Amino acid sequence: MGDCMKELQNILLKKDDLFSDIYGQEIVKRQLRSALLTERHVIIVGPPGVGKTTLAKNLADTLKIKNFVRIQGSPDLTAEDLLGDIDPIKAMKYGPLSLEAFTKGKIFKADNGILFFDELNRCPEKLQNALLQVLSEKKATIGSYDVDFDLNFIFIGTMNPEDSSTEKLSDVLLDRFDLIYMSYPESTEIEKKIIKTKGAKLDVEFPERLMTVVVDFIHDLRSDEKLEKKPSVRASLGLYERAQANALLKGKKSVSFTEVEEAVVSVLSHRISLKPSVKYLQDTRQYARDRLSKFVEKTDADRGDLL
Repeated sequence: MGDCMKELQNILLKKDDLFSDIYGQEIVKRQLRSALLTERHVIIVGPPGVGKTTLAKNLADTLKIKNFVRIQGSPDLTAEDLLGDIDPIKAMKYGPLSLEAFTKGKIFKADNGILFFDELNRCPEKLQNALLQVLSEKKATIGSYDVDFDLNFIFIGTMNPEDSSTEKLSDVLLDRFDLIYMSYPESTEIEKKIIKTKGAKLDVEFPERLMTVVVDFIHDLRSDEKLEKKPSVRASLGLYERAQANALLKGKKSVSFTEVEEAVVSVLSHRISLKPSVKYLQDTRQYARDRLSKFVEKTDADRGDLL
């Protein structure tokens, strides 16, 4: 990237904490810095709700990159959305093979910036092929002509490997990237810090002991062998915020376990899925209720003290 890359390297080497919005995940942060130092394209791999998008935005903010272009992966996304297309009106005026008739796509807007491709494995095969050409040759084929361009950008993609509704990324495309694996917060203390910092705070107290029960419960679900889809940090945040709202609606000054129970189905039932051997015997709504009740019973927490 020339001078731009030298400036980036200086920031990566000198600044201690590039990712102040991300708590924990030290290995992920170090790997991302390492990849960027050598101008490697990166895909961050992990389940939903672990901070992949936050990490990319945090990087753009820290590096003061104005050209942060986000593309949301979707089966409806086309190569023209990414690269550009020929404007029929301009084509009539300048000719169909004229560069004046070419309308640039999103990838051009990322020049000297970051191209953030969220859920890369949700885009169709045709778009993957177009992206491969850009990454390998810095050349795009639009309509009947080739467009040569010299683009400088950092490509950061994300993908959820557990999403069965996605397209398989070809080995040839994956070979253009380094993969960085990101998972759930490493400890309950880190997750509590995320909740307290990022979660909405209403005018009601949330006892620390109850907070510990909520976060421990979500962590316990992530190791539940009956679950196919595990709850993310958004589930912890949801229980924290909705329990506060439930208490406030009752005119209470402090949240109790009852308000958490009232929120668990609404917050959790769609954020988990049961394995086939279980889901025909019980639905996720009842499972969420039962698991919360059983979790409290098996812990040292006295349910009566939490009411």
